[in-house]
This record gives sequence, C-alpha cells and structure tokens, in this order.
Amino acid sequence: MPTLPKVEDLDYIQFLLAAQTAFSCVEAASSQRGAQDEPPAHDAYTRLLLRQPPDTEALWQETQPLVDTACGLLVLDDSTLDKPHAQHMALVHKHWSGKHHRRVLGINLVPLLWTDGAAKLPIDCRLSNAPVDGVDKNQHFRAMLKTARERGFSPDYVGFDSWYSGLDNLKAIRFQGWQWLTRVGSG
Repeated sequence: MPTLPKVEDLDYIQFLLAAQTAFSCVEAASSQRGAQDEPPAHDAYTRLLLRQPPDTEALWQETQPLVDTACGLLVLDDSTLDKPHAQHMALVHKHWSGKHHRRVLGINLVPLLWTDGAAKLPIDCRLSNAPVDGVDKNQHFRAMLKTARERGFSPDYVGFDSWYSGLDNLKAIRFQGWQWLTRVGSG
C-alpha cells in the first residue's frame, strides 16, 4: 500500500505566502504541525516539489486576492540555491552566487515579487535550466513581465539588479508602458 503524502501543494504555497524571508524545505517543515503536533520532515516538502510540476498559475491564484495590480512595485532578483555536492541532480548547474561572489553549483530560482512596501508576495517564478532548455534568465524575466501585464499589473516601477539591465529587457519594460529602477551594468 503506498504511503500518503504528508504535505500537499497548498501547504507549500501557504508557507511561501507567509514566510516573507526564509524559503527552504527545512523552514517550511518547521512551520507546520502534523497529526500528533509533530511537523513533517523537510524531506516531505522535497518529495512534494519533486512530484509536482512547477505551476505558477497555482501560485498566482493564491496571491491574486492579496495584491493590488494597479500600484506597487514588481521586483525581480534571482537566487542560487547552493547544491555543492549535487553532481547529477536535475536543474543543478553552475550559476553566479552573490553570496559566494563566484560561480557555484546550484539551482537558479527566478522569482517575481509584488510589494506595496509592507507585504512582499511572489506572483510568478521560474527555474532557470538554460543548459538543458536554452531559456536563460533574461528570457524568463521578459516572459514574467508579459504574464504580469496579461494579469492586469500596472506597477509604479519594476526593480531589478544590473544583471537584467540589458537593452532587450529595458525595451520589454518600456513596451509594457512601465518605469524601471536599476543600476545599468557597464560593458
């Protein structure tokens, strides 16, 4: 008889909405109580993420009632989830890490957040797997902006770091009719 999952996708989405700062399976597990007031093991969340295909529409359905699409800021800054010992794990490639100031093995997460200055809510995200699928972080950035426009967003500004300050990205933001805020990279 198969073992029933200890956590469901809604458990993880609600954790992401509530967490605001720490987004790890360990943190998700510690924030939930199980049947006997024991939290599920962090591996329960890891297994959940492995069996669920990425579904940004489910994330959007949860956050949509909490955002005001007519104002606020859209913020994008990718993050490398370190996986230094994962030589043969899906999605693990060499990525730049601001934490380590060098390229490291890890998974590159590209989230798009909406904020009104108080709340910070994820409205879209992508996993960068460019060596396999050929879609780089900049292409994900432009796709998420297009999706945000389709969802009715009209932010005061779109903020991002200089990695995303290439001409194609700046044109994509202006095409949406939005203002941007970043440091322009040199060279």
